[in-house]
Formats: sequence, C-alpha cells, structure tokens
Amino acid sequence: MEHDISLKAPVRVVYDGECPFCMAYVKMVRLREAAGGVELIDGRGSHPVLERIRAQGLDLNDGMVVEMDGRFHHGDAAMTMLAAMTTPSGLFNRLIRLAFNRPAAAKVLYPPLVLGRNITLKLLGRKKIGAA
Repeated sequence: MEHDISLKAPVRVVYDGECPFCMAYVKMVRLREAAGGVELIDGRGSHPVLERIRAQGLDLNDGMVVEMDGRFHHGDAAMTMLAAMTTPSGLFNRLIRLAFNRPAAAKVLYPPLVLGRNITLKLLGRKKIGAA
C-alpha cells in the first residue's frame, strides 16, 4: 500500500554527513521535487533540531531522522516517510519506493543498511556521531 504524504511544513532530513551511503542517498533521491521544502541537515553539524532529536532519545547512529509536521520519524520509519515523498522518476527512486514504502519491508531492510554504514565508517577510520 502506498502512502500519500501531504505536507503542512518543510521537512527536515537529518543524516550522517560522513557516511558515504547517507550522503549518496540524500543526493540521489529527488525529495525536493516531490515534497517541496526539504532541509537536509548533517547530523554531525550544529543545528537546533539536533538537540530536540537527542532529547527524544533518538540516536543518529541507529538511523536517519525525518522531521515532518512537528513529529520525528527515525530509522526504518524515516525511510518509509522518505520513500513516500520520492518522485517515481528514475530507477533509483522507483527502487527506493518499492523497497521502503511498506513499513513491514522497511523494518526488515533497514537494519542491514545501518550495519553496512557502521562497518564502512570503521573501515574508513571515521567515528560514529558523538563519539570522542
């Protein structure tokens, strides 16, 4: 079942700016075309939304965060929201929509992506977000 997302306010996508997969994803997916005002935020930077994310107990090392209509969606739920907002144009976007538009599928598919991110960061000698 496809979700139809109607937005009342700009969407914020908070991701790991040092993760090559996260960076490639936010560059490739066509969110701005589909959703309008989308703000991409590097979770390693300084932005007021990062404090609110931490206050909610959400760990960016466990998944990206999408703030939409004042609510936070984390990890697989964030990917489901993003999949619903992507345009159907292009092979990459069609694959993302197909894979993550269903919450049950996203719950299965997202954890291996996080594992791959963590392994890649370690191999590249990069620390997790917030690690000293």
